[in-house]
Amino acid sequence: MTVPLGAYVAVSAVLFFIGCAGVLVRRNAVVILMCVELMLNAANLALVAFSRKYGSIDERGSVFVVFVFVIAAAEVAVGLAIILSAYRNRPVVDVDQIHQMKG
Repeated sequence: MTVPLGAYVAVSAVLFFIGCAGVLVRRNAVVILMCVELMLNAANLALVAFSRKYGSIDERGSVFVVFVFVIAAAEVAVGLAIILSAYRNRPVVDVDQIHQMKG
């Protein structure tokens, strides 16, 4: 029994919109980073699903997934470094209060 492509795309869309809602609604910087990661994983799920369905021998979708993983790892490293730096200067992780640290 195989799972249809539409099911993968539907799960990917739901995960992406949950992540998007989390980015728009949440105020905690760490939670926002986790929601961005959720959005990237939703894109990975869609890439792998389309690669399995329409892929040829070289599996290009899986190669793109590796690139997305590398970008996600770099995003987490840079994002956490910025959050930790801001937290050392002012012990708050609320993004509304962090943006007041201009200069």
